[in-house]
Amino acid sequence: MDAEGARKTVRVLSSNIDVVTWDVALDRLCDWAAQGQSRYACMCNVHVVVSAHGDPDLLAVVNSADMAAPDGMPVSIWLRTNGYPSQRRIAGPDLMWKHLERAAQEDQPVYFYGSTDETLRKLIESCHAAFPALRIAGSYSPPFRALTPSEEKEAVRRINESGARIVYVGLGCPKQELWMARQRGHIHAVMIGVGAAFDFHAGTLRRAPRWMQEIGLEWLHRLLSEPGRLWKRYLVCNAVFLSHLVVHLLSSRRERS
Repeated sequence: MDAEGARKTVRVLSSNIDVVTWDVALDRLCDWAAQGQSRYACMCNVHVVVSAHGDPDLLAVVNSADMAAPDGMPVSIWLRTNGYPSQRRIAGPDLMWKHLERAAQEDQPVYFYGSTDETLRKLIESCHAAFPALRIAGSYSPPFRALTPSEEKEAVRRINESGARIVYVGLGCPKQELWMARQRGHIHAVMIGVGAAFDFHAGTLRRAPRWMQEIGLEWLHRLLSEPGRLWKRYLVCNAVFLSHLVVHLLSSRRERS
């Protein structure tokens, strides 16, 4: 696949999730961007994996991604119990911030697509403060509805004319995954679906404390922050994923015995 060797994936429910280190993930994204390749990367947490398991269209998008990183502690645990004990969680907000640093160092212009105008304004201020050398080619807050074909074509034209090599997409699952898949081959840049990362880095949404992230409870913090909007996503999706994980672990134990 690239200088780091062949791509390795593990089937998690129905999704093919990459076995990948932080360094390899960042190197791949930056190498693709440097070459002006049209690719997309999905950050696969429990919500994405469970949603894809029940949605053939989303599953096709995830399994066609150029990278499907294990975002979410439970997903990385699944990989660890499947022969890759050193697999770490590749969290979308952290990947975005590390990648922004590399983009500034390597002079790769970036573009932000998604969220609201206010969040984008604060995000750009935060990025300029943290990475003064970063080139922000542009940003766009699309309307909270399906774009018409002419509107989508115009958005793609703006992105390409901006000269961006990396496009961070913050539309939420499954909208961002479907959008990126649709634009591969049309947008001449690497697209990375980062969900709520725009809000975290803009300061419009508070992220879980580091200790909660490290023990896999970031979902609980988000649930308590936005219970009305997120209760179904976390409680239902987590229960479905946990039941499959238990079956997977019991099956693996029987095979080893």
